[in-house]
Amino acid sequence: LATGPRQNNGIFYEIRTYDIKPAKMKEFLEMISKYLHFRTAHSELVGFWYSELGAMNKVFHIWKYDNFAHRTAVRHALANDKDWQGKFISAALPLVEKQHNEVAYLVPWCKLGKPPKEGGVYEWVTFQMKPGGPALWGEAFRAAINAHINTGYTRLIGVFHTEYGLLNTVHVLWWNESPDHRAAGRHSAHEDARVVAAVRDSVRFLESQKNVLLIPLPCSPLK
Repeated sequence: LATGPRQNNGIFYEIRTYDIKPAKMKEFLEMISKYLHFRTAHSELVGFWYSELGAMNKVFHIWKYDNFAHRTAVRHALANDKDWQGKFISAALPLVEKQHNEVAYLVPWCKLGKPPKEGGVYEWVTFQMKPGGPALWGEAFRAAINAHINTGYTRLIGVFHTEYGLLNTVHVLWWNESPDHRAAGRHSAHEDARVVAAVRDSVRFLESQKNVLLIPLPCSPLK
């Protein structure tokens, strides 16, 4: 089924997740820091992170495109970029075990945010919702997100729902000052009647959920 309502423009985000060979993570991250400027010359990078908790040896990166024609032009340019292909791709691919990508839109009520300061950690939470799209679960899900925002312990960066990939998937990106700050906030939220009520209403649409603690790379725009 279609995922339903989305932003009233063509902008979308490509979410890429790579599994890196365990012994090669340090080498891969060093290569990213050294050569990523060749890639960002072609399109906008939202953020680049590596996993710390909830998954191991993974990197997450998000790219912004104006529309699908824009992405096609960028991919064509990258294929012909000798620096990107020769200095990074040829050396990096042997370090990668698996690649996965999704196309996602921001939900209509969310704008991409930024943390209040550099530093801190990010939490990437993936919700697999029941089929039907935001038309079915959107309002209840929004209420649950807003209930967490209203506690004040965390900062919302973005809420994305998939267009390509596993449908009815929602990714929520949060920022926290530290893992301990997040843990204290979660403890308080679990005792907040507003949060409990909103989550109880939204969970009836939920199939599964998973979260990963992410550390931004120094070259990441979100850091």
